[in-house]
Amino acid sequence: MNLRFDFGCLNVMYKLVLLSVLLCFSMVVNSEMNSELSDSGVKLKPCPDSPNCVSSLANQELHRIAPYSYEHDYETTKRRLIAAINNLPRISVVKDEGKYLHVTQTSFLFRFVDDIEFIFDEENRLIHFRSASRVGRSDFGVNRKRMEKIRALFEQ
Repeated sequence: MNLRFDFGCLNVMYKLVLLSVLLCFSMVVNSEMNSELSDSGVKLKPCPDSPNCVSSLANQELHRIAPYSYEHDYETTKRRLIAAINNLPRISVVKDEGKYLHVTQTSFLFRFVDDIEFIFDEENRLIHFRSASRVGRSDFGVNRKRMEKIRALFEQ
């Protein structure tokens, strides 16, 4: 009885695994390098043409979402917003400077990073925001759903 194992099949599997690992690594590196954030929290950058971004300051209907409104003082409002944000999984506060807040959320499976920025407009008692995926073209509505979830938690 002659048992023979075909190592060619293993070679192909190793190449596929290696290619998958390299692809995931390049996505992570790319996601860390391509974030488009506001300039020192002064204003929010416009959303790109791709549908993976929403903003309360967007002109296009595809990206437009209503800002959050508030009645309390700024300090109370900011604490409430941060408490709402902290109810989400895999979220990190990156920058908290006065009227500007930048947080990130990392997806569970592929570890994609999304940037979420908030700017407080005390004069109009509004919180403007922008939520955008760092990589990819479509987000399947994740950014819009996230911002509406934060709105619901904030308004509780």
